[in-house]
Amino acid sequence: MDYRELPSDYLEKMKKLLKEEFEDYLTCFSEPPHYGLRVNRLKCTPEQFAAECGWKLTQIPWAGDGFYYDRDLKPARHPWYFAGLYYLQEPSAMAPASLLPVEPGDKVLDLCAAPGGKSTELAAKLQGEGLLFSNDISNSRAKALLKNLELAGAGNICVSSETPEKLARYFEGFFDKILVDAPCSGEGMFRRDGDMVKSYSQKGPEYYSRIQYEIVSEAVKMLRPGGMMLYSTCTFDEEENEGTIRRLLKEHDDLHLVPLEKQDGFQPGIGLSECVRLFPHKIRGEGHFIALLKKDGRSCGSEEDGGRSRKAPVPLAAPAKWTKEWEPVREFLALTHREWEPGRLYHVNETIYYLPEPLSGAGAPYLKKVRYLRTGLLLGELKKGRFEPSQALAMYLKKEEFTDTFDMSSEDGRVIRYLKGETVQLSEEETTQSRGWCLVCADGHPLGFARRQNGILKNKYYPGWRWQ
Repeated sequence: MDYRELPSDYLEKMKKLLKEEFEDYLTCFSEPPHYGLRVNRLKCTPEQFAAECGWKLTQIPWAGDGFYYDRDLKPARHPWYFAGLYYLQEPSAMAPASLLPVEPGDKVLDLCAAPGGKSTELAAKLQGEGLLFSNDISNSRAKALLKNLELAGAGNICVSSETPEKLARYFEGFFDKILVDAPCSGEGMFRRDGDMVKSYSQKGPEYYSRIQYEIVSEAVKMLRPGGMMLYSTCTFDEEENEGTIRRLLKEHDDLHLVPLEKQDGFQPGIGLSECVRLFPHKIRGEGHFIALLKKDGRSCGSEEDGGRSRKAPVPLAAPAKWTKEWEPVREFLALTHREWEPGRLYHVNETIYYLPEPLSGAGAPYLKKVRYLRTGLLLGELKKGRFEPSQALAMYLKKEEFTDTFDMSSEDGRVIRYLKGETVQLSEEETTQSRGWCLVCADGHPLGFARRQNGILKNKYYPGWRWQ
């Protein structure tokens, strides 16, 4: 974008903020943007991926699983993308989730989560333990969020589309870690996205600073004592950034800032040295602001209930009872080399889910009146006495966790045909006597299910995800 198209009041503000660095900032508008992908640790390690892909990649300093890639590379048109091995993300946008110290077993809230870049990173940090609760007030954006989480193989999830105020009614003091990547005026993205400039002229910092404080005020209510909350924006405006944090600290005397490690090129906040500012003329990425806060005190309650004193939960739906009609479900789960805890299985009519551990049993929060898109791992549906496993389950499993698999090289043309929903023809050598469900893989990474039948794989890849 040509910086001369930027609003004059914005340019004047940036000149005052950057002083002698202002010309360097303007110069970066003539430079191409940077492209990044983040390896999904639920599927493989960054070291394995970098060694096997054969692509020209450069490590992103602030993201241990993030890499710059050449703009001529087309990673979204590779089978590994459909296997969920990586997420395409602007490099600076990797910083917030990377800097939130999430540990396996934590209960984590991503409050403004769509389209899912930060949520998928938080899911990878949890490594299948604890809970990732991802919310976006926009229902349409929350649907994209859900797809990205399921593509990543995250099973310990809840995805909702609610206001922060409503969530705070039911999850007071519940979460160990909270990420608020707040809606903002988007000044940090002007260089990359000209549409953000058009939006800025209609809704600027004054509009967003009010919304941001409303969001973080509700988020604080959901943070347990001793928990940590990360606040981030992709704007440079002081009122949206440090102004929001100062007001939050003034209104909540049980919060304090936690100093963030300064990578090369990271700048301290204005008057708040614990915070971090990212500028596109200082790093290979766009603009961001990041602040990490901790709530004082220790959680109350017994160790047995995870530090919570709560009433018994109201079930989402009936727990699964393994009567004769549910035998097909049990038989299919027996094909997976995993342990399924019966108390976490439940069904809504004929759809079967597997709840994250923190949402099952005593101490779980009230769940009924929240608008969910997903609660736990969608296992599949029982249709006319037959169980149909879900695409989400295929992505959740690893190759070695299913009894019958069919693995192709990513360069095999049949991989693309499978991803397009077509039937896969097997050679005589590949044909076996076994019939029934098969997990289809590319280079050892699951893509989806199929059914073996007379020398073919009958395609069960989810239609909404097909290669276009």
